[in-house]
Amino acid sequence: MNAAERSAAIHARISASLQPVELAVEDESHLHVGHEGARDGRGHFRVRVVSERFAGLGALQRHRLVYAAVGDLMQTDIHALVVAALTLSEAARER
Repeated sequence: MNAAERSAAIHARISASLQPVELAVEDESHLHVGHEGARDGRGHFRVRVVSERFAGLGALQRHRLVYAAVGDLMQTDIHALVVAALTLSEAARER
């Protein structure tokens, strides 16, 4: 899977699982060239997910939902995943 396909797969899986009102997937693999984890070909990604599914959940529970959504991509295509998981009201306060 190439970088664009990885980003699209991450986007599709999170969208299907969490029905976000906002979702951004950034491929940061270019920042990790030469890094030990980059040698196996898997990528480094940053996601921002805004979903009401996170309401009432702590950070750990939110991250678990995101990791569950990407599932086996963590073993095959993702080396590192930075997660920002927010409710709509939390995202609105950031603006």
